Amino acid sequence: MNKVISNAVIRRMPRYYRYLGDLLDRGIERISSNELSHIMNVTASQIRQDLNNFGGFGQQGYGYNVKKLYEEIGKILGLDVTHNLIIIGAGNLGQALAGYVQFEKRGFKIISLFDTNEDVINKTVRGVKIRPIEELDDYVKSNKVDIAAFTMPREKAPAMAKKIISLGIKAIWNFANMELSVPDDVVIENVHLSDSLMQLSYNIVKDKN
Repeated sequence: MNKVISNAVIRRMPRYYRYLGDLLDRGIERISSNELSHIMNVTASQIRQDLNNFGGFGQQGYGYNVKKLYEEIGKILGLDVTHNLIIIGAGNLGQALAGYVQFEKRGFKIISLFDTNEDVINKTVRGVKIRPIEELDDYVKSNKVDIAAFTMPREKAPAMAKKIISLGIKAIWNFANMELSVPDDVVIENVHLSDSLMQLSYNIVKDKN
């Protein structure tokens, strides 16, 4: 696809996917953009514009086939293939991520965790082993790794980014609470959990004023 899609549209696609999955679970076979807009609190016009970026998928007088649209958005998001993921940093957050079963249902398979803490090394989370960080190089060379999740202290993140990029991993899911600069051919998603709380705080204060 040569068309340039805005980041705002791309960031809405997982939300469409989640809501459509809920509709499927409820046995709903088709839905109009107006009905979907009420559920998602997004205008029907916005929904149509977003989906038209990828071909539309709707039928005049029918709306959207929920299962077909769910599958098509899954393909757009790359969820029709399995992505192998490692977690570097097996503290509370790293183990919580490894324990979240929904990732595998979305095609993200956590295959190993790594840490420097001897107290957690060789333990398992949902059957996934926590390995010493010294084994990272050999493990990546011997296994297909698509994504590295960073849940280590922020001061260690820049050096770790250089290491995993040198090992050929081209995607980073970064929870290290800092913006990492990476080469153009590396995809990175910087996640700041505190940002959501600050937005929540703003809305609480705004509603009181």
